[in-house]
Amino acid sequence: MRLRQARQDRGYETAAMAAEENGWNRFTYFANENGNAAFSYRRAKEYAQAFKVRLEWLYDASGPMKPAAEGGLVPIIGAVGADPEGVVLLALGQGSNDFVPIPPGGSELSRALRVAGHSMPGLADDGALIYFEYQQTPPTPDMLGQVVVVELDTDEVLVKRLLRGSKAGRYDLESLAGPTRRDAKIRWAAHITAIIPPWQARRIIQAASA
Repeated sequence: MRLRQARQDRGYETAAMAAEENGWNRFTYFANENGNAAFSYRRAKEYAQAFKVRLEWLYDASGPMKPAAEGGLVPIIGAVGADPEGVVLLALGQGSNDFVPIPPGGSELSRALRVAGHSMPGLADDGALIYFEYQQTPPTPDMLGQVVVVELDTDEVLVKRLLRGSKAGRYDLESLAGPTRRDAKIRWAAHITAIIPPWQARRIIQAASA
């Protein structure tokens, strides 16, 4: 699970993309990420370097995910907006390699999405930042009725209002613009912890090359 989190956090939409770009054997990497095959300390070091995470965290969950040099900053992991049909709000899954300060009350697990377009009236304008804690835990009862960030079993990352589905383990996802998605299977859900307006977002975003 940590390897998958590190890969997504670095901006690789799929495991295949990460393997191809880094010259890894695709089947070996798939098995490592899915937990079907353990990886060695040497291989963990290679993955950690590629994904810019701490080796100790990746190998045995020791300490924070990010190196100390990035303390106080967390990544923007994607853009969020309407798809071409204007019906689904989704993260594009491609990190910008830009960083922003940890919000008040946040942690090193904080992540940000940059809003693209005008598909979230009343919540966030074009260019705003949406923060959440990337803990990858199931939905909790206090999330019902709230606009949250979710990942589905289809690999989509959405910003939706979470509602009960027609049966246990399923949820309806209400869009701010467009139809409601019914009985979705959710891998994880996270509360939105902060929304930064566009004018302030422009001031706090730090490019990785800066």
